Amino acid sequence: MSDDPEPAENISGGTAGGGYTDTFDADTPATRAEAVVDRLGDLYWQKSYGGRDAFECLVRTILSQNTSDVASQPAYDALMDRYRAREEQRGSNSAGGEQSEPRAEDDLAVALANADQPTLAETISSAGLYNQKSERIVNVAARVVTEYGGEAGFNAFVREDGPEAVRDTLLDVTGVGPKTADCVLLFAGGRDGVFPVDTHVHRIARRIGLAPPEADHEGVREHLERDVPGGKCGFGHTAMIQFGREYCSARRPDCLDDPEACPMADICERVGVDPASGDATDPAEAGVADD
Repeated sequence: MSDDPEPAENISGGTAGGGYTDTFDADTPATRAEAVVDRLGDLYWQKSYGGRDAFECLVRTILSQNTSDVASQPAYDALMDRYRAREEQRGSNSAGGEQSEPRAEDDLAVALANADQPTLAETISSAGLYNQKSERIVNVAARVVTEYGGEAGFNAFVREDGPEAVRDTLLDVTGVGPKTADCVLLFAGGRDGVFPVDTHVHRIARRIGLAPPEADHEGVREHLERDVPGGKCGFGHTAMIQFGREYCSARRPDCLDDPEACPMADICERVGVDPASGDATDPAEAGVADD
């Protein structure tokens, strides 16, 4: 999809695998949350997701933890180059006549389960917390190989088993939290009604007033999945991330300088944003308790 406007740095992968363009019911939205998501769809994209390799998606999301997608992208690319690519050797003969390290085997889960952890850590160092993340990835890969036989079995589990069972199983894996589990369900499993909540979504949903200011990530997820039609949750997630990057940053949202500069100005409660003082705080600190 060469004209896909979704950035490759988004967790869905943009043109590298970020779903496909779709259209959704344009009738009067039933909730404010649906109205917000419809506006985001008009501003950015309306897409459906699913079909990504489930284990690749899991690894990619672990790499994105506690860092930006832009920062984790080089780590993901380096990991895939070292452990996924397999058709050729890593390069031509060295000056001494010895060939470089051969590319990894077919199954990424097997390759990572057998990976040397310090080497993996070095490979993904651009993602930050690379020692912790490399240990998590090796352990997750070993579990996938042991319980599902490798990538194919894990893919089948994510795509065919009930979403609650998949989510519960993923959450039982050390290093996998709700956002990681939900990203796998959405981008690999193609499950409607799954709205992953990252830091952007958590901030924006409460700032706009779609969830209580004090809601944690799970609380925001519950409100969004309740109030947004299932098919719209996927692009609601990715487009809200892009909106956070372009307009609604944590410390300096555009509305601080000019409320009308924000495309959500007429439907946003601006919880925690004070143009008079020029401050933007976490909505939970604003003292607003209404749902």
